[in-house]
Amino acid sequence: MAGNDRKKVLFIDRDGVIVRERQVDTYESIEYIPHVFEALREISRKTDYLLVMVSNQDGVGTVSFSYEGFAGPAERIFSTLKGEGIVFDDINIDLSFPEDNLPTRKPGTGMIEGYRSDLYDMDKSFMIGDRLTDMMLAKNMGCRGFLLDSDGIEVPEELSGTVALHTSSWLDIADYLIPSSSLKHREAEVIRNTKETEIKLSVDIDGTGDGHIVSGIGFFDHMLDQIVRHSRFDIDGVVKGDLQVDEHHSVEDTALALGEAVRKALGEKRGIERYGYEVLMMDDVVATCSLDFSGRPEFIWDVEFTMEYIGQFPSELVKHFFRSFSSSAECNLYLSATRAGNNHHTAEALFKAFARAMRKAVRRIPGESRVSSTKGVL
Repeated sequence: MAGNDRKKVLFIDRDGVIVRERQVDTYESIEYIPHVFEALREISRKTDYLLVMVSNQDGVGTVSFSYEGFAGPAERIFSTLKGEGIVFDDINIDLSFPEDNLPTRKPGTGMIEGYRSDLYDMDKSFMIGDRLTDMMLAKNMGCRGFLLDSDGIEVPEELSGTVALHTSSWLDIADYLIPSSSLKHREAEVIRNTKETEIKLSVDIDGTGDGHIVSGIGFFDHMLDQIVRHSRFDIDGVVKGDLQVDEHHSVEDTALALGEAVRKALGEKRGIERYGYEVLMMDDVVATCSLDFSGRPEFIWDVEFTMEYIGQFPSELVKHFFRSFSSSAECNLYLSATRAGNNHHTAEALFKAFARAMRKAVRRIPGESRVSSTKGVL
């Protein structure tokens, strides 16, 4: 068969690649890997790769892993993928144990030996897996591999030519296969140095909620942790400020740096929801946040604190943080909270609501590449 007519294949592992690595024997144990739906949907829509599942499932049919326990969740996984527009052309699952030493067990090629024929182009095919045995299978098949790994696996020299991409994110795989893809990680770094503060801060909007901003102000760091966790942005930052004066400059400049980083990471804001809204209850407080990444700063505040300080932290700086963020991120930001609640709870509920509203506003709309404005620009 002519080279241009040969089919390309993406061989894809299941556990650790589609769903979290664990024995998936209940519906509750199904947990999907971040960005797998949007990445595979984009790959399915914009490439001509065949999707072929290649998975080992140790011990199915034993007392500790019944066939019924395996089959139900497996069917649910594939039906969910289908609902997201992702359909596998072939599914190969080996149920043997390592000690059985069967040729169908990875890195053996027994399950997919038929793809080593003139019908398929292994030079342009890839194996996507989370283990070195997956990369060994790629080498044995004559293709290359994407090692999806968040644990820092060391790739041995003999596999270095096989591993085309070593990453912790499906978005990087989509970007590799579709160079014009809109699914790049939206990242930015800001360095802000003044006579009052020195700040270095990085943001990955498409993260999983990892990271920490260290300012030297205990309560403020606690609030910043709420932003990281509830926005699911990966944020790392170090703030060195003139705390011998007071906390004002550190809080203000952190907000300005964070707002600038988010604005830069969003770029042209193509394909995003743009608007975010959250009502969040925390014990005796209900906080509301409405947010619009409009390109225009506007800030509305309907919150009253009943004490001047929350611990050692001036409560007025909560308002100043959000006003500064709105200015730097160039967004409309509205915050309110029920009155007479515990002041710590009020502040924390506001930060959580803000973070969750941002998470909604930056969400990519599947298949959308336009700017969410009739003007065509934000």
